[in-house]
Amino acid sequence: MAKGESLGEFEYLVLLAVLRLSDDAYGMRVRREIAERTQRDVTIGAVYATLDRLTAKGLINAELSDPTPERGGRAKRSFHLTGAGIQAVNRSRRELESMLEGLAFPLPRGSR
Repeated sequence: MAKGESLGEFEYLVLLAVLRLSDDAYGMRVRREIAERTQRDVTIGAVYATLDRLTAKGLINAELSDPTPERGGRAKRSFHLTGAGIQAVNRSRRELESMLEGLAFPLPRGSR
């Protein structure tokens, strides 16, 4: 694998949230999904910066909805994984499983 192809932790979480949310993968929903599942304080700015970076990498596509009166005439951007995005998620999952293989969990406190 070439340098720069590995996903960062937050990129992986964002891709998984987009995958989980399917047709409802909008920025705020992605933020909420990650915050609820990881119990982490996630800023919307970090989510949008990551969504933009993943779009630039070709791992997700952004699609604009029709403008709605509820949003003051603005459109919403929804996100979907591309084929390359699905491959990246599968590769990262395999890498993580390989690194965890043979380790006993939970790890004892103070283990080396």
